[in-house]
Amino acid sequence: MNIGIPRALIVSMAAIFSAYHIVLALYSLGTARDAGPVVLAMVLYAIASTVSLLPWGPVRMPVWMAAFNVAMSVAIIVLVSHELDPGRPGGNGYATWYVAAIGTLMTITSSRRRHAFAWAGIVFLVVQTIVWAGPGALGGLGVVGSASWVAISHILSSAMAKATRDAQRFAIAEREAAEWQAAQEAHLYERRFRLAQTSTMAIPMLRQIQASGGDLTDEQRRECLYLEGAIRDEIRGRRLLNDAVREQVMLARRRGVHVTLHDDGGLDELPDEELARVQDELARAIAGSRADRMIVRTAPEGSDDAVTVVGLRSSGDGTASALGDGSDGDDEVELWLTIPRVRDSGRPAHGATSAR
Repeated sequence: MNIGIPRALIVSMAAIFSAYHIVLALYSLGTARDAGPVVLAMVLYAIASTVSLLPWGPVRMPVWMAAFNVAMSVAIIVLVSHELDPGRPGGNGYATWYVAAIGTLMTITSSRRRHAFAWAGIVFLVVQTIVWAGPGALGGLGVVGSASWVAISHILSSAMAKATRDAQRFAIAEREAAEWQAAQEAHLYERRFRLAQTSTMAIPMLRQIQASGGDLTDEQRRECLYLEGAIRDEIRGRRLLNDAVREQVMLARRRGVHVTLHDDGGLDELPDEELARVQDELARAIAGSRADRMIVRTAPEGSDDAVTVVGLRSSGDGTASALGDGSDGDDEVELWLTIPRVRDSGRPAHGATSAR
C-alpha cells in the first residue's frame, strides 16, 4: 500500500516505540519476583518486533509471521505476569510493560493486514488479565488502550485498502476512457481525411455534371466510373494508397484493367519507411503488369509478407474465374507478387513470380 509516506520512516518510528517498552522493562526489573523470565520475555519481544518491522518483503505479513507474533505474545504475557503480584499495594507500575508491548506488536500485525491474528493476541491478553487480576484491571493496566490501538489500526488499514482498490479502479476507468477517446479521435480524423480525399477527387467531376445539366459524353461517363472506383479505393484500400499507387491504379483502369484493393489492417503497425517502400513497389507492379484483372490484398499481421498482388489475364471470353468471380475456368495467372514486410536482400525483387 502506498500512502505517500516512506516505508522506512514508518518502520523507524515503530521501532523506536517498540524499543521504549524494552526500556520500561529494564527500569522495572526489580519489581518482578524473578528477573530471568522477564528478561526472556524482553528477548522474545525484541525478536518478534524486529522480524515484524524488517523493511523489506510484502506489506501483507506472511501467515507464519503473524502466528509467530501471537505465540510470542502468549509467551510474554505468561512469563511476565507469573512474576508479578496482582494484589501488590500501589500496583506494579511499569512492570506491566508487557500490556502496552503486546498492544504495539498486535497493532503492527494488524497494520500489515493480519487482523484476525492481531485480535487473537488481544483476546488472549484480555482473558488472561481478567483471570489474573479481575475485570477491573482491564482499564488500569492499559488493556483497553491496547485493544483500541488494534481497533484503530484495523479500521485505518481496511479504509486504506479500500481506497487503494478504488484508486486502481479509477485508474483503469481513466485509462479505458482515454483509449476510447483516442480511438474516437482516430476514427474522426480518418473520416475527415477520407472526406477531404473524396471531395478533392469528386468536386471537379460534380462541377462538370452541374455545368452540363447531367448530359455527359461517353468519355465523361467512363471518368465517373473511374472516379467511383477511386473513391471506393479510399475506403477499402486505406494504407495501400499513396499518390503513386493512386496514379497507377487510375492509369490501369483507363487501360481497361479491373483493379480491386483490400486493406484488412495488415499494414497498421508497419513503420512509415517500410510502408513507403511497400507502396512504391506496389505502384511499380501495377504499372508493369498487363493483366486484365488485378487483386491487391494486405497479408495478415504477423506474416512475413505485407501485400499480395494477383494479376489475371483472360484467355477466353474475359470472365474472371479466380477468387470466386466467375467459374468458367479460362483465366490464367499473369502475375503473382508478394511484397515482403521488411526489406530482405536475400529474396527476389518484390518477392514476385509470374506465370503467363
